[in-house]
Amino acid sequence: MSTSISPLTDNVEAKGLKAGSLGLVSSIVVGVASTAPAYSLAASLGFIVASGGALLAGVHSVGIVLLAFVPMYLIAVAYQELNKAEADCGTTFTWATRAFGPLTGWMGGWGIIVADVIVMANLAQIAGSYSFTFLGELGVPGVAHLSSDVLWSTVAGLGWIAVMTFICYRGIELSARIQQVLLSIEVLVLILFSVFALVRVYTGTGESYSIKPSLAWFNPFALDFGSAIAPAILVAVFIYWGWDSAVSVNEETEDPSKTPGRAAVISTFLLLATYALVTMAAVAFAGVGTRGIGLGNPDNADDVFSAIGPALFGNSVIGHIGMLLLSASILTSASASTQTTILPTARTALSMAVYKAIPERFARIHPRFLTPTWSTVAMGLVSAVFYLVFTMISANLLSALIGSIGLMIAFYYGLTGFACFWYYRRTVTSSPRNFIMRGIFPLAGGLMLTAAFVYGLIQFSAPDWLQDSNGRDVTIFGIGAEAVVGVGALVIGFVLLLVWRRMRPDYFRGLTLPKRSAE
Repeated sequence: MSTSISPLTDNVEAKGLKAGSLGLVSSIVVGVASTAPAYSLAASLGFIVASGGALLAGVHSVGIVLLAFVPMYLIAVAYQELNKAEADCGTTFTWATRAFGPLTGWMGGWGIIVADVIVMANLAQIAGSYSFTFLGELGVPGVAHLSSDVLWSTVAGLGWIAVMTFICYRGIELSARIQQVLLSIEVLVLILFSVFALVRVYTGTGESYSIKPSLAWFNPFALDFGSAIAPAILVAVFIYWGWDSAVSVNEETEDPSKTPGRAAVISTFLLLATYALVTMAAVAFAGVGTRGIGLGNPDNADDVFSAIGPALFGNSVIGHIGMLLLSASILTSASASTQTTILPTARTALSMAVYKAIPERFARIHPRFLTPTWSTVAMGLVSAVFYLVFTMISANLLSALIGSIGLMIAFYYGLTGFACFWYYRRTVTSSPRNFIMRGIFPLAGGLMLTAAFVYGLIQFSAPDWLQDSNGRDVTIFGIGAEAVVGVGALVIGFVLLLVWRRMRPDYFRGLTLPKRSAE
């Protein structure tokens, strides 16, 4: 079934999605769950603290988490303001096209798609590995060791991609209900983890390397910007990334011009509170050393909670329950985010197809479930292939994806900030409120992320920037793998843009989605 174009609001065309399915709470759940708090911290906190065993942010990681919130909030405001003007599920693709034209808009849409495809490899790896860890904690014999087996964890990861693709295909309401359950488990366990760690530190029952938190931890400016703050911010931005999913489902929410934007802003504040607490607790208990469970140990970088958990909870019955809950939280986090990563990507592709920026078959909607068909299935298949290819080349390359995703996030989030400023440029001085919310905030967010992108790219390009657990440089063609994957993804997108422009030029001529600004 192809989409039938009918008015959604005064300035958006309906694409056949199920309108009014989500309220404010459900939208917030989608936004927060998409960031996968437990998984994001497990996969990136070690890289914020150190790189290749050399300290990066160290104890100032808490400050980096706070600093990374600033551009996230500013860009969330940009999303909110642009969504008021045009509640289109294409988000950055649609808004950047309106503001700057089809070439920039197409690359913005590509940035969303490629970032989501890349992160699915990490999500699938974590979900697959923790499936066996969780079963082992439950007492199922002979499965715990499979968590470190590349073959079996890959098979399980592919299974999670298939299951979550089916759920997204089945309907937005089912997806939202499942997210509420998974997110509740995840957040509760993170709070318990943090409280337990801080109690042990303050009661003197922590480890020899535990450190009592200090106000100095909250100051990131004690670090060098180019060599520490910028690359650490790119990794920290990754842990916040995902709240924009609340806006991607705007055509399926109640009051689509207001509810999604509010949900996005609220999501960023909830994430700030969660991340600041967990980061402080993890740094305090584990320390930032390069040995043992220290967060600076490169062996722990891929999953800091696996290193901290046994030391934190011990071998008692309570310790077993603690590890079971921690495993459950990371498993639910990764699996939930697998689902909510498919949602926005499928809707971005749907919008691009409606406006003829990609093949129109991706605009097809299921007649009963009212979900994108081709776009959802394609997202699942492409993600599975990408995951397989990277795993077959080298499992070490998966660790390079965090930084490259940070580059993609900085690219399309920053572009959204600039698009908001430019779209409203003629009316931004109409009131003090508009000057700040549609001018200063979006522009500042865009500039901050652009600076982080440039400085981070320089650092990521260094051959010795990222090293595996054996001390070997993780490179592609002698260049840092994070930089190659990030820039390479953008280059591939630009090539595809040129090919499609030659085949179907209507979108690129401004015939299907014309450029305009607020009047």
